[in-house]
Order: sequence, then structure tokens, then C-alpha cells
Amino acid sequence: MSSPQWFKSSYSGNQADCVEVAFLDGGQVVGVRDSKNPTGPMVAFTPAEWDAFLAGARDGEFSQP
Repeated sequence: MSSPQWFKSSYSGNQADCVEVAFLDGGQVVGVRDSKNPTGPMVAFTPAEWDAFLAGARDGEFSQP
């Protein structure tokens, strides 16, 4: 079994303060972690939950008033 391939947004550039994402268990789980603490905790989402979060972010759902 190979290690997960973690990646961060291309908008992050070389910044260290980012979140990283990996598709785990054959794409059945989306893992999110702090890039500064790769051995720390990870938050797991279903692909549908992750897609809903991304759609909300794109639509400004999480923007401050």
C-alpha cells in the first residue's frame, strides 16, 4: 500500500500555513490536515461532503457579512 499523496492549493505558493488534502481509501474518504503538523490529526469527509464544502466556498457561502 502506498502512502497518500497530500496536496495543497496552487494558490498557497510556498507558504507554510496551509491545509493539505488527500483522497484516501480509493477515493472513498477525503482527508484534510494542517501542513505544519503532518503527523497531527486529520479531519475526514465523504466525497459528497467535500464537494458540498467546495461548492459553498466557491459560492461565497462562508464569506463574512
